[in-house]
Amino acid sequence: MGLFTQLVTLPLAPVRGVVWVSERVLEVAEDQYYDPEPVHRALADLERRLLSGEIDEETFDRLEDELLDRLDEIKAHRAAGQG
Repeated sequence: MGLFTQLVTLPLAPVRGVVWVSERVLEVAEDQYYDPEPVHRALADLERRLLSGEIDEETFDRLEDELLDRLDEIKAHRAAGQG
C-alpha cells in the first residue's frame, strides 16, 4: 500500500515541498520576531541615549514602554508555546 500511495500522490509532491519550505520559513521568521535579544539591546541603547543627553526623559519613557510591551508580547508567546 505504501508504494501505491506514493505513486498516486506523486503529482502532489511539489505542493508538499512548497508547504514544507513555507513552514520552515515561517518558523525562522517567528524565531527572529520573538527573539528578546534585539529588544534588550534596544533598551540598553535607549538608556545610553538618555544618559548622553540625546533624548529627553519623556521620549525615553515612551520608547521604554514600547520596548517593555514588546518584551511582554515575547514572553506571552513563549509561555503559550510551552503550554
